[in-house]
Amino acid sequence: MADEMNQGIHSHEEKPIHRREMSRRQFLSYTLGGTGGFLAGVPLMSMLRFSVDPILQKKTAGDFVKVVEETQITSEPKSFKFQKHQVDGWYESDPEFEAWVAKGSDGKIFALSPVCKHLGCTVNWNNNPQYPNQYFCPCHGAHYTIDGKNLAVAPLPLDEYQVKIENGFVYLGPVEPNTRVK
Repeated sequence: MADEMNQGIHSHEEKPIHRREMSRRQFLSYTLGGTGGFLAGVPLMSMLRFSVDPILQKKTAGDFVKVVEETQITSEPKSFKFQKHQVDGWYESDPEFEAWVAKGSDGKIFALSPVCKHLGCTVNWNNNPQYPNQYFCPCHGAHYTIDGKNLAVAPLPLDEYQVKIENGFVYLGPVEPNTRVK
Protein backbone atom coordinates (compact mmCIF):
# COMPACT_ATOMS: atom_id res chain seq x y z
CA MET A 1 0.00 0.00 0.00
CA ALA A 2 2.86 2.30 0.80
CA ASP A 3 4.38 1.50 -2.61
CA GLU A 4 1.12 2.47 -4.32
CA MET A 5 1.09 5.75 -2.47
CA ASN A 6 4.72 6.45 -3.37
CA GLN A 7 4.04 5.61 -7.02
CA GLY A 8 1.08 8.01 -6.98
CA ILE A 9 3.20 10.82 -5.65
CA HIS A 10 6.04 10.17 -8.09
CA SER A 11 3.68 10.08 -11.03
CA HIS A 12 2.96 13.84 -10.53
CA GLU A 13 6.61 14.78 -10.06
CA GLU A 14 8.07 13.04 -13.05
CA LYS A 15 6.96 15.54 -15.63
CA PRO A 16 9.82 16.48 -17.91
CA ILE A 17 11.36 19.80 -17.13
CA HIS A 18 11.67 22.14 -20.08
CA ARG A 19 14.47 24.60 -19.49
CA ARG A 20 14.78 27.59 -21.66
CA GLU A 21 18.42 28.01 -22.29
CA MET A 22 19.97 31.31 -23.18
CA SER A 23 21.59 31.49 -26.54
CA ARG A 24 25.01 33.02 -27.01
CA ARG A 25 23.43 35.93 -28.86
CA GLN A 26 21.08 36.67 -25.95
CA PHE A 27 23.92 36.40 -23.45
CA LEU A 28 26.05 38.86 -25.43
CA SER A 29 23.10 41.23 -25.89
CA TYR A 30 22.34 41.31 -22.16
CA THR A 31 26.00 41.64 -21.16
CA LEU A 32 26.85 44.39 -23.63
CA GLY A 33 23.56 46.20 -23.02
CA GLY A 34 24.07 46.15 -19.25
CA THR A 35 27.66 47.29 -19.49
CA GLY A 36 26.79 50.05 -21.95
CA GLY A 37 23.91 51.22 -19.75
CA PHE A 38 26.17 51.31 -16.69
CA LEU A 39 28.91 53.23 -18.51
CA ALA A 40 26.38 55.76 -19.83
CA GLY A 41 24.65 56.08 -16.45
CA VAL A 42 27.71 56.94 -14.35
CA PRO A 43 28.47 60.28 -16.08
CA LEU A 44 24.75 61.05 -16.40
CA MET A 45 24.21 60.53 -12.64
CA SER A 46 27.25 62.70 -11.88
CA MET A 47 25.90 65.52 -14.04
CA LEU A 48 22.44 65.19 -12.51
CA ARG A 49 23.87 65.30 -8.97
CA PHE A 50 25.99 68.33 -9.87
CA SER A 51 23.00 70.21 -11.30
CA VAL A 52 20.72 69.65 -8.30
CA ASP A 53 23.38 70.09 -5.61
CA PRO A 54 22.19 73.56 -4.48
CA ILE A 55 18.69 72.19 -3.99
CA LEU A 56 20.00 69.42 -1.74
CA GLN A 57 21.91 71.80 0.55
CA LYS A 58 20.41 72.24 3.99
CA LYS A 59 18.82 75.66 4.34
CA THR A 60 19.56 77.77 7.38
CA ALA A 61 16.82 79.62 9.19
CA GLY A 62 17.63 83.20 8.19
CA ASP A 63 20.89 84.62 9.38
CA PHE A 64 20.86 87.77 11.45
CA VAL A 65 23.43 90.52 10.94
CA LYS A 66 24.64 92.95 13.61
CA VAL A 67 23.73 96.43 12.34
CA VAL A 68 23.80 99.08 15.08
CA GLU A 69 23.88 99.69 18.83
CA GLU A 70 20.44 99.78 20.39
CA THR A 71 21.17 103.17 22.04
CA GLN A 72 21.44 104.90 18.65
CA ILE A 73 17.84 104.09 17.74
CA THR A 74 15.27 106.83 18.28
CA SER A 75 11.68 107.40 17.21
CA GLU A 76 13.03 109.19 14.12
CA PRO A 77 13.88 106.59 11.40
CA LYS A 78 17.55 106.40 10.48
CA SER A 79 19.08 104.65 7.52
CA PHE A 80 21.68 101.96 8.17
CA LYS A 81 23.65 99.97 5.64
CA PHE A 82 24.93 96.47 6.28
CA GLN A 83 26.42 93.57 4.38
CA LYS A 84 25.05 90.08 4.38
CA HIS A 85 26.85 86.96 3.15
CA GLN A 86 24.75 85.13 0.54
CA VAL A 87 25.19 81.80 -1.21
CA ASP A 88 23.17 81.55 -4.41
CA GLY A 89 23.86 78.17 -5.94
CA TRP A 90 27.60 78.17 -6.56
CA TYR A 91 27.92 81.96 -6.32
CA GLU A 92 28.87 83.55 -2.99
CA SER A 93 28.67 87.29 -2.45
CA ASP A 94 28.41 89.98 0.23
CA PRO A 95 25.87 92.48 -1.13
CA GLU A 96 25.05 95.66 0.75
CA PHE A 97 21.55 96.17 2.16
CA GLU A 98 19.87 99.19 3.68
CA ALA A 99 17.20 99.49 6.37
CA TRP A 100 15.26 102.29 7.99
CA VAL A 101 15.44 101.52 11.71
CA ALA A 102 13.29 103.30 14.29
CA LYS A 103 11.61 102.83 17.64
CA GLY A 104 7.81 102.57 17.41
CA SER A 105 5.24 104.18 19.68
CA ASP A 106 5.10 100.85 21.56
CA GLY A 107 8.84 101.15 22.34
CA LYS A 108 9.80 98.24 20.10
CA ILE A 109 12.50 98.62 17.47
CA PHE A 110 11.50 97.88 13.90
CA ALA A 111 13.31 98.05 10.55
CA LEU A 112 11.76 98.73 7.16
CA SER A 113 13.10 97.91 3.74
CA PRO A 114 13.70 101.05 1.65
CA VAL A 115 12.45 99.33 -1.52
CA CYS A 116 9.23 100.95 -2.73
CA LYS A 117 6.46 98.40 -3.31
CA HIS A 118 5.36 100.20 -6.47
CA LEU A 119 8.28 99.64 -8.86
CA GLY A 120 11.27 99.02 -6.59
CA CYS A 121 12.83 102.48 -6.28
CA THR A 122 14.43 103.54 -2.98
CA VAL A 123 12.34 105.53 -0.52
CA ASN A 124 13.75 108.16 1.84
CA TRP A 125 12.48 109.50 5.12
CA ASN A 126 11.23 113.08 5.30
CA ASN A 127 12.82 114.18 2.02
CA ASN A 128 9.78 115.82 0.43
CA PRO A 129 8.36 118.97 2.09
CA GLN A 130 4.95 118.12 0.64
CA TYR A 131 4.84 114.89 2.74
CA PRO A 132 6.45 115.69 6.11
CA ASN A 133 7.32 112.77 8.41
CA GLN A 134 6.70 110.20 5.70
CA TYR A 135 8.75 107.93 3.48
CA PHE A 136 8.66 109.29 -0.06
CA CYS A 137 9.59 107.58 -3.31
CA PRO A 138 11.00 110.10 -5.82
CA CYS A 139 10.32 107.87 -8.85
CA HIS A 140 6.52 107.92 -8.95
CA GLY A 141 5.41 109.81 -5.83
CA ALA A 142 4.49 106.90 -3.56
CA HIS A 143 4.54 107.77 0.12
CA TYR A 144 4.27 105.79 3.35
CA THR A 145 3.70 106.41 7.07
CA ILE A 146 6.45 105.89 9.65
CA ASP A 147 5.26 102.27 10.07
CA GLY A 148 5.48 101.72 6.30
CA LYS A 149 1.75 101.88 5.55
CA ASN A 150 1.15 102.75 1.91
CA LEU A 151 -0.77 106.03 1.43
CA ALA A 152 -0.64 106.55 -2.34
CA VAL A 153 0.51 104.89 -5.56
CA ALA A 154 2.13 101.79 -3.98
CA PRO A 155 -0.18 98.76 -3.66
CA LEU A 156 1.41 97.34 -0.48
CA PRO A 157 3.15 98.60 2.68
CA LEU A 158 6.95 98.59 2.91
CA ASP A 159 8.43 95.23 3.85
CA GLU A 160 10.11 94.89 7.22
CA TYR A 161 13.19 93.07 8.43
CA GLN A 162 13.05 90.55 11.25
CA VAL A 163 14.63 92.28 14.25
CA LYS A 164 16.50 90.73 17.15
CA ILE A 165 18.04 92.64 20.06
CA GLU A 166 21.01 90.94 21.69
CA ASN A 167 23.64 92.33 24.08
CA GLY A 168 22.65 95.92 23.27
CA PHE A 169 22.88 95.53 19.49
CA VAL A 170 20.20 95.43 16.82
CA TYR A 171 20.40 92.43 14.49
CA LEU A 172 18.45 92.32 11.25
CA GLY A 173 17.26 89.11 9.61
CA PRO A 174 15.34 88.23 6.47
CA VAL A 175 12.78 90.58 4.91
CA GLU A 176 9.14 89.67 5.34
CA PRO A 177 5.77 91.33 4.63
CA ASN A 178 4.92 94.19 6.95
CA THR A 179 3.03 93.09 10.06
CA ARG A 180 2.94 96.52 11.75
CA VAL A 181 0.16 97.88 9.54
CA LYS A 182 -3.04 96.32 8.33
